Amino acid sequence: MAMGEEKVKTEAMQMIGMFQILPKLVVFDLDYTLWPFYCECSSKREMPSLYPHAKGILYALKDKRIDVAIASRSPTPDIAKAFLGKLSIKSMFVAQEIFSSWTHKTEHFQRIHSRTGVPFKSMLFFDDEDRNIQAVSKMGITSILVGNGVNLGALRQGLIKFSQNVNKCEKNKQKWLKFSQNSKKKEQE
Repeated sequence: MAMGEEKVKTEAMQMIGMFQILPKLVVFDLDYTLWPFYCECSSKREMPSLYPHAKGILYALKDKRIDVAIASRSPTPDIAKAFLGKLSIKSMFVAQEIFSSWTHKTEHFQRIHSRTGVPFKSMLFFDDEDRNIQAVSKMGITSILVGNGVNLGALRQGLIKFSQNVNKCEKNKQKWLKFSQNSKKKEQE
């Protein structure tokens, strides 16, 4: 890893260390999320590059034992996979769902779930398209829209939102337990 990447990795690891509640799996889109181009407009012969913070963040997640996966609707999975190989990051991902689809990625996440066994509520997702964020959020997955590729700011935002979502679920569970215990008491009176 280059010096800049090491610095990003260190910062990302410190940031992840500040959160008690963490996702089990972080899922990334490819085009304009991990790298600044569309695969289908490139040739396999080119040498691709990632956004400046992407590699450091991927390595930090790995070191913190958080799995990473890909959900991409690229119509050229062969190019995408060739680029992941050239960037030496292909083996990092526990699932690589790269296929064209009209479902705004819900199908990608069904496959990622069946491949990894990770529940949707334990996933964090980064993408640059609002319609994907909307559709995937409805599945109960914490989803973050990135404006200029994935970076430390987006990671921080994702970890905060993930914690808030988990806490919200816990609070609702507590409310429900209280409510159901109260109804049982009333039934017994």
